[in-house]
Amino acid sequence: MALHPDFPDSPHAILDPEVRWFPADEALRDTTMDKLMPPLVAQLRRNVKAFRDGGYVGASDTSKSLLTWWFKEPHLLPGKDAIIGSFEYYFAQREAMETIIYLHDVVGAKDKYDLMRFDSSGAVSAGMFDETWRRFVIKMATGSGKTKVMSLALAWSFYHRLYEPDSELARNFLVIAPNIIVLDRIYHDFQGLRIFFEDPVLPDNGYDGHNWRDDFQLTLHKQDEVNVTRATGNIFLTNIHRVYSGEEIMPSPEDENTMDYFLGKRPTGATTDSKVDLGMIVRDIDELMVLNDEAHHIHDSKLAWFQSIEDIHNRLLQKGGALSLQVDVTATPKHNNGAIFVQTVSDYPLVEAISQNVVKHPVLPDAPSRAKLSEKQSAKFTEKYADYLDLGVIEWRKAYDEHQKMGKKAILFVMTDDTRNCDEVAEYLENRYPDLAGGVLTIHTKNNGEISEAASGKKKEELELLRKQSNEIDSNGSPYKVIVSVLMLKEGWDVRNVTTIVGLRAYSAKSNILPEQTLGRGLRKMYPGNTEEYVSVVGTDAFMDFVESIQAEGVELERKAMGEGTKPKTPLIVEVDNENTHKDIDALDIEIPVLTPRVYREYKNLADLDAGRFTFQTVAYQEFSEEEQREIVFKDITTGEVTHTTVLDSAGIADYRSVIGYFAQTVMKELRLVSGYDVLYGKVKGFVGDGLFGKAVDLESPNTLRNLSELAATKTVIETFKQAINELTVRYKGDAEIRDTIKLRKTRPFVVKDQGYMIPKKSVFNRVIGDSHFELEFANFLENCPDVVSYAKNYLAVHFKLDYVNADGDISNYYPDFIVRVSDGRVVIVETKGQEDLDVPPKMERLRQWCDDVNRAQQEVVYDFIFVDDEGFEKYAPKSFSDVLTGFTKYKET
Repeated sequence: MALHPDFPDSPHAILDPEVRWFPADEALRDTTMDKLMPPLVAQLRRNVKAFRDGGYVGASDTSKSLLTWWFKEPHLLPGKDAIIGSFEYYFAQREAMETIIYLHDVVGAKDKYDLMRFDSSGAVSAGMFDETWRRFVIKMATGSGKTKVMSLALAWSFYHRLYEPDSELARNFLVIAPNIIVLDRIYHDFQGLRIFFEDPVLPDNGYDGHNWRDDFQLTLHKQDEVNVTRATGNIFLTNIHRVYSGEEIMPSPEDENTMDYFLGKRPTGATTDSKVDLGMIVRDIDELMVLNDEAHHIHDSKLAWFQSIEDIHNRLLQKGGALSLQVDVTATPKHNNGAIFVQTVSDYPLVEAISQNVVKHPVLPDAPSRAKLSEKQSAKFTEKYADYLDLGVIEWRKAYDEHQKMGKKAILFVMTDDTRNCDEVAEYLENRYPDLAGGVLTIHTKNNGEISEAASGKKKEELELLRKQSNEIDSNGSPYKVIVSVLMLKEGWDVRNVTTIVGLRAYSAKSNILPEQTLGRGLRKMYPGNTEEYVSVVGTDAFMDFVESIQAEGVELERKAMGEGTKPKTPLIVEVDNENTHKDIDALDIEIPVLTPRVYREYKNLADLDAGRFTFQTVAYQEFSEEEQREIVFKDITTGEVTHTTVLDSAGIADYRSVIGYFAQTVMKELRLVSGYDVLYGKVKGFVGDGLFGKAVDLESPNTLRNLSELAATKTVIETFKQAINELTVRYKGDAEIRDTIKLRKTRPFVVKDQGYMIPKKSVFNRVIGDSHFELEFANFLENCPDVVSYAKNYLAVHFKLDYVNADGDISNYYPDFIVRVSDGRVVIVETKGQEDLDVPPKMERLRQWCDDVNRAQQEVVYDFIFVDDEGFEKYAPKSFSDVLTGFTKYKET
């Protein structure tokens, strides 16, 4: 049941259906895979792959535009003064949206009978579907971004209904959360439409001919705060219990059992009245889409939630409409008996999420560590389980110390069996461990993981405080380091900082809790990127047996030594080695001058672009048949991947504007230009119309549009403008001045991916991480050079970078590899290279200029540089750093 050997490490990589995980040996992939997965998923993955590879043929224009914008366009993250990075959706999020759109646009799926066409098991029947409306279930591991999928699905439905003449989708949305905690989280993302504008959900105005951002007019209504003033453009965000219709009284903070008030009632057949009658709201609107978060709570057609949504659907039917679509997102779409919802159309399982470092890796004690644990013969709960509590605290402390270096607070999670023992454990931890005094938060839960405060009868103010404390426990401002609960908080507490889980009992079947849900509260990552993170899981034999049952889902549980003297289960942290008494950090420190930039871009010059002076090879203008003229597909000029598709509109008229806009946006994004689109659009339009083909052409002609989709035309337009803009806007400053200095000993700690490293003696850092084997080899060489006083790998966290003009004429940043201080006092910047590229000469020339500028600006220290290639290093085997300085050139020509 291991992952396929070709399964990629990156969560952004496109996953081939043939390398996806399935619950059997790899040898059975060809014969049994389809029958062992969610019944619809295997065939849908293959169909969606063909849909993706074919450029989304069959999808509406609106859907194509959105899919292209979300998943194929580069999304840069602008900082205050420059571009600071880029954003890319996970493939799991992409596949979920592609599947929804494929089923709606291409298949035209309207009900269960359309979905049953994709059954690979042969066991799905119509009776397994309770609903009569269109419902898709998206299965995604905890922490893999379900809320982002909800935002994309919502935007797609809105625009599809707005822009597609015959659309049956909706511009009103009922967003359902299972409890108040989840509702608060969604509200934070949706408030002010934050997620839609902060993430690249909404295309730029003008993209493919629409004013997307101007047209996205929506009002968010939370719970009882509903004020419907228009028939479309509403998001109704509510708890699941507010959807029910009936005659019972709403939960109150004055109730004896205030759990219902705090978390939101989950009736088991009974119904609950609501201050907001959604039935009344639906009477005033003609279109609605339902989005369900944490949707594993909806599995029984007898429950009031189902009857209420069915009632909404029926009301819409009476008005000649229908519930347009219901999308459920959850990590565990399973019935009480463990059977998966047959409506599941997309699946990103936990085993894949762990492999791609989207979530933490669960770690269990190895056999020797576990053998040291025993349940004591005592009637006192904390005495009976003292070994487990002590090991949990030891593991938590080690993680706490490591994460504290990064400014993060590790959290310990302890689960007990009832409220009395929960209180006893909390008191035990506070009294026995001084560092936990005042740091234990107690949350009572019922047998199924729901909050229960019946015993204490807490009032509204106390419950609000508990809710606030629970939500803020990750922050350093919170005094709490431990949560003690009855069983496990089932959902909603999406804390990121849980590093250790201690379970002191087994789950019973009636709890309806799955091991994925138990681990789920500790799986969310603390750090961005693809670094490995871990959650240590300790507990009784019964609890561990329950946790280990997750291996049936393909999850490989790591087992490591735990207890005193063992390593912390944390990511690799690189930091200044201040605690090492064998190092003189002051003596090992190296100071690096920071100079003002040498190159910059003068954006105002875009207006001076003169197409008459462009240097390019004209493109032959071809004549295409009428059928060929409708195949307008644009491909990436380097990879050949389809990036943009323009189709003639319903009147058969080609719109060249979206193509010109595509060219202009591509140029701007590749050059990281933050303004000037209007100017550039006009320049591109003029060049295409009068110069590209060596003659004037009719931009309105479908034949011209078809010519523009040819790779030669696309490449010529984009590359010609990039070259011309670089020549026009890239400017050099005459001199540079020292504006600051970098001291290596001031570098803040940072986490890195688990990889090979070396423990240095001559560096301020505790580890040298090599991006290649040669870098580690070279670092080892520096350690043993008698004439090297100190050195350091130039990590990104050091912030030593040089601006330079790359081989394409664009402005880039260059991070040299090593900084070395030698015995004669010089500081030498070293660039190591295995595979050389075209950028080596301009980098080395820029490094030469930097050294000249620094040496001109100050005379205390001489700065020099050298280029060391692995082939020469192996061939000549230098014995000292002076050998390197005399035996290697300043740069090596290709």
